[in-house]
Amino acid sequence: MKRRQFVLGAASLAGAAVVGLPGCSSAGSGSSGGSGSVTLQMVESLTNPARSEVLKKLLGEFEAANPGIKVQLISPPTEQADQKIQQMLQSGSGADVLEVRDLTVGPFSNNGWLYDMSGDVAKWAGFADLTEQAQKYSKQNDGKTYFIPYGFYGLSLFYRTDLIKEAGFSAPPKSWDELLTQAAAIQDPTKNRYGYAFRGGKNGSGNVVAAIEAYVGDTIDRENAFKIKGGQSIFAAPEAQAAVDAYFDLFRKASPPSSVAWGYPEMVEGFNNGSTAFLLQDPEVIATVSASKVLKADQWNTAPLLTGPSGKAAQPVATSGWGIAESSKNKEAAVKLVEFLSGEASTVFAKENSLVPIQKKAGDDEFYKTGPWASYVTMTKAPDTYLTVVQPRGVTWWTEWSTKADNEVQQVLINKLSTADLLKSWDAYWLKKWQG
Repeated sequence: MKRRQFVLGAASLAGAAVVGLPGCSSAGSGSSGGSGSVTLQMVESLTNPARSEVLKKLLGEFEAANPGIKVQLISPPTEQADQKIQQMLQSGSGADVLEVRDLTVGPFSNNGWLYDMSGDVAKWAGFADLTEQAQKYSKQNDGKTYFIPYGFYGLSLFYRTDLIKEAGFSAPPKSWDELLTQAAAIQDPTKNRYGYAFRGGKNGSGNVVAAIEAYVGDTIDRENAFKIKGGQSIFAAPEAQAAVDAYFDLFRKASPPSSVAWGYPEMVEGFNNGSTAFLLQDPEVIATVSASKVLKADQWNTAPLLTGPSGKAAQPVATSGWGIAESSKNKEAAVKLVEFLSGEASTVFAKENSLVPIQKKAGDDEFYKTGPWASYVTMTKAPDTYLTVVQPRGVTWWTEWSTKADNEVQQVLINKLSTADLLKSWDAYWLKKWQG
């Protein structure tokens, strides 16, 4: 598996970008986007109101430039979106262009639901304008292009500058242990003030894994971050027990009780409305918090990803993008839309959603060198501390794994499963999968 670096700042945001398709030719047997009237159904996954508005504006520009093509944006609630997209793909109707995530590309492509855009990318003259890592991310391990990423995510710690100062701390936490100490000190339910925006609901297992990866930083296999060197799973590593115990202590000592069921929207809102002091999230949340009606600009910032006792953190870079349904009857028009969204429009989308952009020239933009983005530059400049790693998100069983892992996190939170048994279960699961 290829090493996929996350590099921000300097000349190119190397590690950040992906493909646009300007100049793509006709793709497959769909209806012509240049004659007659075509209506494309476009479905997003990571829905939020502000993001949808940005997309609508960009789609309006696309329609103005392509009068024969109309686009209907479908925005299911985030928690049900991937299931809704899967249902559309299974039925072979309802989706022409869709949001494909690194978490869904494996199962979607394995079922033959995604159109391979490799031929279109090969004919695109602007491919060389993308960073090296961007070009790599346009290809799956089988060499096919099932989606064109629109930007990159990477975890950082959002924190309240005023609350840590009030609690007597001079700087934000650097490690998971320091996070627990500061979050617990800030916690005061009588003031509706909580330390940490815990993710106990959907995809909550991802943050548990982030803690484990930090604790095994000295031995982690950077090409498969669910393993340590030698082939053992990270869940069986001696450090894993301390990692999960520390992580679940965040819930018990420093989080709102209701966060047992918090997913992405709730945890972000918990920070955005001022009730929690710390949030571990992707850069897209920068835009959301910047628009907060509660928090002022000098009340919050971001800090680098938390380290473990190893003194290291593992940064599993994540991405999503735009793909085309194999069942689409309008592939030519769909390629034109992906082409547009992957061109200059992608930088607009990245800025509005606080994503690492997909074009080389965006790396020189001051927007990405100041304020909350500075923590990403810090991580880029210290690659021996903030290790870029590859998680096995492209495997066909990733959705199955996520469901299992999230369910077992819930069991720990309600005291129906011990952390030791959780680790045993996760270790056994991955060993079985790897052994085939």
